[in-house]
This record gives sequence, structure tokens and C-alpha cells, in this order.
Amino acid sequence: MSGATGGAVGRGAVGRGAGGLATGGAGTVARPALPLPAQRSAEPVPRRGTVVVSSMASDAHTWNLVFLQLLIEELGFEVVNLGATVPDEMLLAECRERGPVLLVLSSVNGHGYHEGLRVIRRLRADAGLAGLPVLIGGKLGITGGESAEHIAELLDAGFDAVFDDRPEGIAAFTGLLGRLSERQAHELR
Repeated sequence: MSGATGGAVGRGAVGRGAGGLATGGAGTVARPALPLPAQRSAEPVPRRGTVVVSSMASDAHTWNLVFLQLLIEELGFEVVNLGATVPDEMLLAECRERGPVLLVLSSVNGHGYHEGLRVIRRLRADAGLAGLPVLIGGKLGITGGESAEHIAELLDAGFDAVFDDRPEGIAAFTGLLGRLSERQAHELR
């Protein structure tokens, strides 16, 4: 496993981050750092399985979930976006029912570390979901730039990849998903 200071973190090829903002002149300008193709193909993108995207129980933000949904759909996956403030039991029930190839948890409110530990323990304790590949990313703590120890704890608890809120993480995230087939998603664990 690489260190938690900008390299890949996780069991597979993993990164960190939640998006890109560029500052300039009089203020901050939102410029999403998306590695989108220069030209879109006229051919439809073949679907590669279903990914569930969700926040956790205390996080009421939705913009991050819409961003992730669009990005993951661009990479050829069907996306089920569970939305904000998703109770643990609902998250588990939806994953059981839908049988996704991957679960992506996103945090904006800074409680991702604590809530992520609780959620991943429940997922790994559920016989039907124990093998589901799970990624977490965003603002994992209220101070930003969580420590290597926090990231290691999330990985040790069962996350397959952890992305903190550094801008370079979105490229690592899309790279991971870009290489991920349905079969590979199940082999990520």
C-alpha cells in the first residue's frame, strides 16, 4: 500500500480527492477537473454493471452525488443514486436488492471517516454484502487532508479504496473505474 500523501491508496489502484477548483483573480472559479474524452463517440457506451452511489446518514449534500453519478455513467456504468442522508439500513437493503458491482460512498460534511467506519463494518458483517467492493471519498474529516492513520483504518476496516479531498484524486478515481469491468469489480476484494 502506498503512503497517504498523494499516491495511490488501497488494495487496488486507488487515489484520493473529490474534484478540482481553480482560484484566480477575484475569487474561486469552479473548473471540474474531469478527464472527459475530447470527442464523444457516436457509438453508445456499453454498460458495465450497476454502481450504487450514496451519502451517509448525516450528510445532506447532493451536488457531489450528482457529479459522481454523471462521471460514473460517462464511464459506462448504470448508476443508482440513493441521495442524501441515507440511513445505514436503507443503504444495505438497496445494495442487497440491486446487487451492484460497486458501492461508492461520498462525504462532504466532514464525517466520512467516522460514518464510513460504521457503514463498512455493517457491510462486511452482512453475508450477502461482505464481498461487495466499496470505495469512499470526499471530506473524510473536519480538518481536511486526513492522516495516513485514518486512511489506513478505513482500508483495514474493509474499504477497497479511500479518496480524501485532494484534487488529484478524481483522476485516480476515474482511472480505477475506467479499468474496472464487472468481473474485475468482484475481484477487487
